[in-house]
Amino acid sequence: MKLNLKRPLAFFDLETTGINIGADRIVEISVIKLNPDGSEEVMTWRVQPGIPIPLESSMVHGIYDEHVQDEKRFHELGEDIAAFIGDSDLAGYNSNKFDIPMLMEEFLRAGVMFDLENRYFVDVQNIFHQMEQRTLRAAYKFYCEKDIINAHSAEADTRATMEVLLAQVERYVDTEYEDKKGNRSKPVVGDVEALHKFTNLSRPVDFAGRMVYNEDGEETINFGKHKGKRVEDVLNVEPSYYSWMMQGDFPLYTKRKLEEIHKRWSAKKTAERQAARPAQTAATTAPKQEAPKQAFANNAPKTSPQLNRPYNNQPFKKKEEPAKPVDDDMLKQLASKFGKGL
Repeated sequence: MKLNLKRPLAFFDLETTGINIGADRIVEISVIKLNPDGSEEVMTWRVQPGIPIPLESSMVHGIYDEHVQDEKRFHELGEDIAAFIGDSDLAGYNSNKFDIPMLMEEFLRAGVMFDLENRYFVDVQNIFHQMEQRTLRAAYKFYCEKDIINAHSAEADTRATMEVLLAQVERYVDTEYEDKKGNRSKPVVGDVEALHKFTNLSRPVDFAGRMVYNEDGEETINFGKHKGKRVEDVLNVEPSYYSWMMQGDFPLYTKRKLEEIHKRWSAKKTAERQAARPAQTAATTAPKQEAPKQAFANNAPKTSPQLNRPYNNQPFKKKEEPAKPVDDDMLKQLASKFGKGL
């Protein structure tokens, strides 16, 4: 059985400075684009990573600093790589956990637009591990009955991956698979969408697996103290968790997906506040009933509580008396006061 392709399927493999998606860089990328008519297009790029290649990495893939010192940086090649892949679906070996997030990290770092939405991702390793539990070299030997020549070069590994998938489709076309819940199916067929579903059983949100979808299609945290909790629930009880992840050592694509969830969550919160506002406004703007005014019996004037007598807010004035005429007694008192005789 051959693959039934509705659009190109781009097999690709990366050689890198290491396995840290956020910190390491690509030194080689090879893409074999398998077209619906059966034709192939192949492109391979060597990349100057901008950082030293560790010796242990060079001993695996055979690419040393001197091999890439005159090559272009990824930001100079990114547009060409994206254009070559085009709207293809993506396939690779361990690609969902490493190659796709690593490639996306480089695209984001270089400012190259490459949208993963509406693509299918076929991870050949997942088919292999779920059906046979082997490595790429063993898979190639097992399915194709051949040894990989020049193993760990990007193009050789990419071609081996492509040949393994084609052999897997032939081998497992009528093979039944039982999942952890006891459900039986024949998932390995010549259809990329079906292979996408089978090789993404963990349902990652961000490829790095920091967030995964639950059975209801909701994003959940897949690590640390909040593992298993819905992302939106975590934002409700610990809003600062978003800032911690955005500022932490997480892949850029993980942060992009988290930002999308945060925007959606913020929009919900805003809508909830706006919906609650009219009720609160009605409660606070309702006309207040004035307390009935108590009439003063017989229009009695207000009284001062201290003096218990009427007052009319006028300043208190001492009652004036008529002046007395000066007599002899008054003159004697004045003379005695000032020490003068009369």
